[in-house]
Amino acid sequence: MRLPALGIAFCALTVVTAVTACSTEVAAHSAPVSAQVVRPPAKGDVADPVRLRVPAIGVSTRVIALRLDARNRLIAPTHFDRVGWNKAGPEPGEAGASVIAGHVDSTSGPAVFHRLGNLRPGHRIHVDRADGSVVTFTVRRLARFPKDRVPGKEVYGSTGGAELRLITCGGTFDRERRSYRDNVVVFAS
Repeated sequence: MRLPALGIAFCALTVVTAVTACSTEVAAHSAPVSAQVVRPPAKGDVADPVRLRVPAIGVSTRVIALRLDARNRLIAPTHFDRVGWNKAGPEPGEAGASVIAGHVDSTSGPAVFHRLGNLRPGHRIHVDRADGSVVTFTVRRLARFPKDRVPGKEVYGSTGGAELRLITCGGTFDRERRSYRDNVVVFAS
């Protein structure tokens, strides 16, 4: 099992308990809840995620592994049509809060998580893994947090089971900072 990350900010992702700026430019920049595994993996680590499917908002995209930089910030995907998984944290389906982040938009228009805020409790999220298995999560709730007040334990902590967080930018776009002021977080298990 990998060590869980303490937090994330996306579009300039930071693994601390606060969320930093989202930019439209790439930085080097209640429903029943369950995590259902089809073809369960062997004990220990589960296979890495390779595809994220969210039928309710029309998302089917490749998942890339994201690493942390020297300052413990998650390095954002360079493609706006892909999502990234925090490789320093648990794999989706493993105990803990797995984090998958994606851009909401770019200078040329909507990006992969443009409709993330349209998800509702009960919607399903499927993560295809490298070994051919699939883990399915159910959306429990959505929240929007100001980047400087993201509750780290609530967002990145775990209740002991397999959980998933989908994160993107949201709220008002600050043109001067070229960044969104908030993060949209989907909680699923």
